[in-house]
Amino acid sequence: MTVRSDTSASSRPLLAALPRVPAISPLVAVLVAILLILIVPPAIFLLRISLHETMPDGSLGPFTLRFYESLFTGRFFLPSLYNTMIYSLGSAVIAIVIGTVQALIVERTNTPGRNLAFFAAILSLGVPHILYTVAWLLLLGRSGPLNDLIAFVTQQPQAINVYSMWGMILIEGIGFVPLTFLLMSAVFRSMDASFEEAAIVAGASPLRAFWEVTLGMGVPAICALAMLIFIRTFESFEVPALVGLAGNINVLTTTIYQSARRTGAPNYGESGAYSICLILIVTVLLIWQNNLARNAHRYQTITGKGFRPRIVDLGPWRYLSAALLLLLFLFVTVIPAAILVFTSFLPFYEGVNLESFGRMSLDNYVILFGPGSFRDSIVNTLILGAATATIVVPFTALCAWLVVRQVKGAVLLDHLTMLPLVFPAIILGVAFLNIFVNMPLPLYGTLLSIIIASSVRYLSYGMRYAYAGALQIQPDLEGQAAVSGASGASVFRRIVLPLLAPTLINAWLLVFLLSVQAVSLPLLLVGPGSEVMAVTLFELWQNGQVTELASMGVLWMLLMTAVSAVFHLMTRRHQMNV
Repeated sequence: MTVRSDTSASSRPLLAALPRVPAISPLVAVLVAILLILIVPPAIFLLRISLHETMPDGSLGPFTLRFYESLFTGRFFLPSLYNTMIYSLGSAVIAIVIGTVQALIVERTNTPGRNLAFFAAILSLGVPHILYTVAWLLLLGRSGPLNDLIAFVTQQPQAINVYSMWGMILIEGIGFVPLTFLLMSAVFRSMDASFEEAAIVAGASPLRAFWEVTLGMGVPAICALAMLIFIRTFESFEVPALVGLAGNINVLTTTIYQSARRTGAPNYGESGAYSICLILIVTVLLIWQNNLARNAHRYQTITGKGFRPRIVDLGPWRYLSAALLLLLFLFVTVIPAAILVFTSFLPFYEGVNLESFGRMSLDNYVILFGPGSFRDSIVNTLILGAATATIVVPFTALCAWLVVRQVKGAVLLDHLTMLPLVFPAIILGVAFLNIFVNMPLPLYGTLLSIIIASSVRYLSYGMRYAYAGALQIQPDLEGQAAVSGASGASVFRRIVLPLLAPTLINAWLLVFLLSVQAVSLPLLLVGPGSEVMAVTLFELWQNGQVTELASMGVLWMLLMTAVSAVFHLMTRRHQMNV
C-alpha cells in the first residue's frame, strides 16, 4: 500500500506538467471533423503536387523542389507577380476614390435624389462580374461606341487600348465602385459631426475640416476597405482572363490557370507551386487587414450622447453633385446593361450604328429556349446555387450558434470556417481538381464536384452572416425552453432558427448569388453534362459568340433580379411578422 501511495504521489507533478487536452463537446467534435475533411485535403494536395513530379498517368512521382526553384529562375513568376501588384493597386485606388466621393455626396450633402444611389449600387451588384467585364469590352473595344466617341473628340484613330494594363485596372476598379460606395456610406453615416464643427469654430475652412477631420477619422475604414479590394483583385480571374490574356498580360491567377490547363500533359506541379506562393501572399495580406481592423477602436467617435450626422448645404453646387451621381449611375449600371441588351438582338456585333438597328431580331433568344447546352447550363446553375446555399447556411448557422454560446471547443469552428478565405478561387479549383481526379469515386466532371467545392469556398460567408445574427439572440429565451424540458436540438430548431430566419435568408441569397456567378472555381471542374452559366459565358466569349453571350446574360440578369426581389420581400415580411 505504501509503495502504491508513493508512486502515485511522485507521478502527480509529472502528470501536472503534461499539456492538457482541451475539452470539446461531442457535437463540436463531429462538426470539426467534417470541416477538417472538407478543408485539409485541398491544402495537402496542393503541397504534395508542388513537391513531386507528375507522372504521365497523373500519379505523383519522386520528390523535387524544382517547381519552387523555377518560380524565381523562370521568366513567368516574377513578371506575373509584378503585374498582379500593379493591377490590384490601381484597381483599389480607382474604386476607393470614386466610391468614397460618391458616399460623401450621398451621406454628407443635400444633393437631390442622392438616395437613389443605393438602388443603383444594389442593382449593379446583381450583375455577374463576367458579364460586367464583357460589357466594358464591348464599349471600349476596337468597335466600341465609347472608344469611337473618345476617338472622335480627341481626333485619334484609337483612343483607348482596352486590352492593356490600364484597361484591366479601369474595368476592375469601376466594378468595385458599388461595393466601395455601400461600405463607405455606412462609415460616413455613423461619424459624429461635432468634430468637424469644432474644427470650423477653431478657424479651419469647411474644406480643410473635411480633409483633415472627416477623412482622418475614416482612415481605418478606408485602409481596411482598400486592403479588402486589393486582396480580392489579387485573386480575381475574370478581368485578367478576358482582358489580360488577349493583351498578353499575365497575372498569377491566369498563370495558374494556364499551367493547370496546358495543352498535352497539365503541369500540376508548377500550378501547385504557384498556388502555394499565392496562398502565402494572401495570408499575409489578410493578417495585415485584421491588424488594421483591430486598431480601429482608436478612431471611434459615437458615444450615444448628442450624436447627429452633419449635412452640408451645397447651395447651387448641389445640382453639379447630382449630375455627378447621375453620371456615375450611367457609367456603372445603365450603359453596361444597355450594351448587353443591344448586342443580344444582333446576329453579330460590329459596334453601335444605324445598320445594326436594321438587323435586330429575337433569333438569339429563340435559340436559348430550345434544347441544348444553354438551357442545361441554366438548370445546372440553379441547382448549383440552391444546393450550395442550402448546405452552407444551416451548417454555418449551427456552428455560429455553438460559437456564440461558447460551447466547449466551439472556437475551433470559427477558425476552421474562415480558412477557405485564404484560398483564392482558382487555387481551390486546382486543389479539388487534383482530389477528384485521384479519387476512386467518379466525381470529376460532375455537378456534385462543383457543389462540394463551392460549399467549401463560401463557408466563411455563411459563418459571418450567421454569427452576426446569433449575437443578437438573448440566451434567456433558450434557457427558459431548456428549463421547460426542451432538448438542445429542439431549442435550436424551434427557437434559434426562427429568430435567425431573416439573417439566414439574406445569407442564403448571398451564397446563392456568389456561387452562381463564380467562374474560376467551376472552370476547372466542369465536364460534359455539368456546364454552368458562368463557365458557359466564359467559353462563349472565348469562341467569339458575343451575341449569344449577351442574350444569355440578359436573361440571367433578369432572373437574378427576380430572385433577389423575392428574397428581399420574404425578409421584410418575416421581420414585420416578428
